[in-house]
Amino acid sequence: MNTSAVPMTMDLNTHYAGHAAQSLAGRAPSSAPGVGPIPFNRPFMVGTELEYVRQAHTNLQLAGDGRFTARCSQWLERTVGCQKALLTHSCTAALEMAAILADIKPGDEVIMPSFTFVSTANAFVLRGGVPVFVDVRADTLNLDERQVEAAITERTRAIVVVHYAGVVCEMDTIMDIASRHGILVIEDAAQALLSTYRNRPAGSIGSLATLSFHETKNITSGEGGALLINDPALVERAQVIREKGTNRTQFMAGNVARYTWMDIGSSYLPGEMTAAFLWGQMEAAGLINERRIAIWETYHRALEGLETQGRLQRPVTPPECTANAHLYFVLLPAGIERAGFIACLARQGVGAVSHYVPLHSSPGGRQYGRFKGSMANTDALSERLVRLPMWIGLEAEQQRVITAVKSVFT
Repeated sequence: MNTSAVPMTMDLNTHYAGHAAQSLAGRAPSSAPGVGPIPFNRPFMVGTELEYVRQAHTNLQLAGDGRFTARCSQWLERTVGCQKALLTHSCTAALEMAAILADIKPGDEVIMPSFTFVSTANAFVLRGGVPVFVDVRADTLNLDERQVEAAITERTRAIVVVHYAGVVCEMDTIMDIASRHGILVIEDAAQALLSTYRNRPAGSIGSLATLSFHETKNITSGEGGALLINDPALVERAQVIREKGTNRTQFMAGNVARYTWMDIGSSYLPGEMTAAFLWGQMEAAGLINERRIAIWETYHRALEGLETQGRLQRPVTPPECTANAHLYFVLLPAGIERAGFIACLARQGVGAVSHYVPLHSSPGGRQYGRFKGSMANTDALSERLVRLPMWIGLEAEQQRVITAVKSVFT
């Protein structure tokens, strides 16, 4: 044993106690209002995470599927209402599991938006699938449900919806199309935990759904994700795939005498310390949600005048949706050069960024996928979108961001 580990842990906990107190008070410990740059993202810590990590170490289980993994999985099952929640080491891993469960084979087609992160497509390409990109809506930047049916062919096996910025797609229409054509629906809900559509939680509507707990997400473990299963027929195989293709889950439950190789799979589990950290965040999910929504609403009120003047467009949340305030973006008018806008904010100490390069126009997208119909919204909106800083603790600095945005137009 390395005896230096004990004082190191004590020092870290002492340091973190002060960090947590200041984080809960509303801002990070190293910042003061009006001083220093404002980053685009700063991870929020509740204050219990390191204690739970210590407990995981004390329990003498650092590998996955321990007590904290069970707590996180049960919280997701209660909160989302899914049949089964399986923690993974990333949302990418959960998407790869979804592609296996969807039984994607070479040449099979999967309909999805082009305006998404590469993992949404890559998970299916790894199985030999062909992403078929369709355009997004001009209001929410979500998959345009009106374009989906025209993209269906005899090779279509799944529709992957992406709930952009925590706003859930028009799921009733999409589920109806999928049902009529016998196609699986997978929700990429990486950004949408605690969002709803017609009072149904994001992740509870498709046969499968995936979540992200990456550092940039509302609830985080640094890296991490989850596969949510709403079709009971997929649960047992999902457990096998997650455990390297073995029936270890049944073995650990005492249902089989020995565990063995049953199917394809990989090591998709997170470590128990990751789950322990995540549990601290889940316990405070209500607080996190409330504070992010308050920051989002402050932006929305403050920028209304600029939208009225035609200087920018604010994000849209349809009345049938409630969103989790995952991010706040603005759409610049066609005449405003985005790089210059971002540079102007940077000169005032405000970190703002663009978002995805559309997959259909990327080298990988052109090689592995194709698109159906016009991609006019995707092409135009992706060039106009700017994400503003969005993190708990921003409250003390948010007026500086708003002032900087307004100054660009004066």
